Amino acid sequence: MMRHLLRDDDLNPDEQRQVLELAWRMKEDRFGRHPLAGPRSVAVIFDKPTLRTQLSFTLGVVELGGYPMVVDGNLAQIGVRESIADTARVLGRQVAAIVWRTYDQSRIQEMADRAGVPVVNALTDQFHPCQVLADLLTVAEQHDGVDALPGLTLGYLGDGANNMAHSYLLGAATAGMHVRIGTPADRQPDPGILADARRIAAATGGSVLVTDDPAAAVAGADVVATDTWVSMGDSRAAEEAEALFGRFRLDAARLAGAAEHAVVLHCLPAYRGKEITDEVIEGPRSVVFAEAENRLHAQKAVLTWLLERAGEPV
Repeated sequence: MMRHLLRDDDLNPDEQRQVLELAWRMKEDRFGRHPLAGPRSVAVIFDKPTLRTQLSFTLGVVELGGYPMVVDGNLAQIGVRESIADTARVLGRQVAAIVWRTYDQSRIQEMADRAGVPVVNALTDQFHPCQVLADLLTVAEQHDGVDALPGLTLGYLGDGANNMAHSYLLGAATAGMHVRIGTPADRQPDPGILADARRIAAATGGSVLVTDDPAAAVAGADVVATDTWVSMGDSRAAEEAEALFGRFRLDAARLAGAAEHAVVLHCLPAYRGKEITDEVIEGPRSVVFAEAENRLHAQKAVLTWLLERAGEPV
């Protein structure tokens, strides 16, 4: 069966560990593996604005010995000018893998159903699994290895219904972590995703908590994460976002409630003074820019791992 990474729980706990350990090794030996030598191409498609995703996947494919065929989704108009199914079959006959940053999860699911090659979710409205793998790698680096992840507590502040909250729920629970989502009562995570996260946590020794108390979300946490209050495509006005999420701002006073050794994550772009303050993102606990770099290493590992399971030489 062709393997894809469409949402965080497409990897079981053992598989997630394999990918993270591979990412660790590939970071130590950045140019040591070339599964895309030829070069073979990877289609890297962007329907949404991008900086870190385009940078890290483009560089990653090159460093793996391949050619990143970058596709502007606004020009391709996948699903409008041509069906997703037809596009998938065209791409799948010419590339080794497909990376897609798009809108609803149903779009990338249809691509995976028809492509015949591994498909990687580079962000959808519902999930951001590559980012959370990079985040887990970053946390593992702060604790001397992937083995240290189980039992750690991650407190997230902000929009509990967005893709980062959903991916933290699934990805961190898969890692055996205790996940706390601090969010307003009317921005709760998707109930189905929340149920999946609780099921996973019950098997891995982790736990899941959703609370509208920001202090409870970060109390004693080993990791504190946040994200923009207004996601791409969200029509919510800045004033409305401030009123809704203002008390979930990650500032020095809020961070003081976490463990003394706690590190701070933000997937970027950051709106300083909104969801996070300058003193926190530039402070000694911030690993935000190491986190951004680790997108490269985590995504190279994902592509290599998927290609191995597709029967490709690596």
